Amino acid sequence: MATKRLSVHDRFKLLRQSRLKEGLPTVPGTLQGISKTRIERVLTRIDLNTRDLVDCTFALLDDQTGSFKGFKFSDGASTAQLGCHVAFLQRDNEIKLDREGRDYWIKPLMEIGAVEPVTLVLDKFLSGHVKAKSPNSSYRLNKEFVGILGSPDDQWEARLTKWISADAVRRRLEMQAQAAEEARRAIDTGHKELIRASIETYAKKFLPEFEVLYVDDSDGQRISEKEKGNLKRAGITIELGDAFPDVLLWNSKTDELWCIEAVTSDGEVDSYKMSQVLKMAERHGKKGVGFTTTYETWKTAAARQQANRNLAIDSFVWIASDPTRQFQVSTFKD
Repeated sequence: MATKRLSVHDRFKLLRQSRLKEGLPTVPGTLQGISKTRIERVLTRIDLNTRDLVDCTFALLDDQTGSFKGFKFSDGASTAQLGCHVAFLQRDNEIKLDREGRDYWIKPLMEIGAVEPVTLVLDKFLSGHVKAKSPNSSYRLNKEFVGILGSPDDQWEARLTKWISADAVRRRLEMQAQAAEEARRAIDTGHKELIRASIETYAKKFLPEFEVLYVDDSDGQRISEKEKGNLKRAGITIELGDAFPDVLLWNSKTDELWCIEAVTSDGEVDSYKMSQVLKMAERHGKKGVGFTTTYETWKTAAARQQANRNLAIDSFVWIASDPTRQFQVSTFKD
């Protein structure tokens, strides 16, 4: 009797379970040496920094996970495979990206030439989708775009600028991003203010034994020389692929860390961010890590969670306009 072929959904569900059972991360912090932070910075320049587009790009960098037999995601992956990669391996849930929503998480990258359509025919990928509704219709990242993502810190921006200048759509998107950034700087100081409140009110009252190691509230150098000294004193080295919370605190008596993410538009402590910080803490032999997402108001928190529902289990939530309480995220017990 022939063995029933697993669906893409079931295959990735089993893959995730297998990696967890072996004590492996469901997805590495970097793929081809490229972190999500770098992807976010590149896509921000062209006004495409959304969670779906970042995660889709990260999936297409995966040269470790199989897509089709004999091929990896970086060679080419179908819409269904991409959706399951994001859901099971990156977001730790079973709700894959909506296939009909691919216009939002693949098409924008195709329009700028960052992603190209390919089709698996026999033993190789051919350019384009050569057959309508073929299960072998796939996508892969353009080699030049991968080169930009993987460029050294002192080179990627220059390479990106040159790449943008070669295409009218990219130039238009860059102008949109610049306009949005100017508006943000002129109008929205909320994020910095929320970070300040998170330190001066929340941490002071709820984490009195913790000291601030660094604060990530600027667009320039993320860690100052003083903060590098703080991290060294705490025995921490930030490496490529490590997560950058808005505020990192340390309890010198217990050798525990605490991360705060101040959310005005996005960036909650989700399961992926939690796992990245936990790996960093384990690498340095820390005794534990706590996590808090802070919001300005209940209205902001409700709107964000109605849309995303992404708060990590066992993390905490604090509302600046309701400062005397914090709340712990929990789930049903088996």
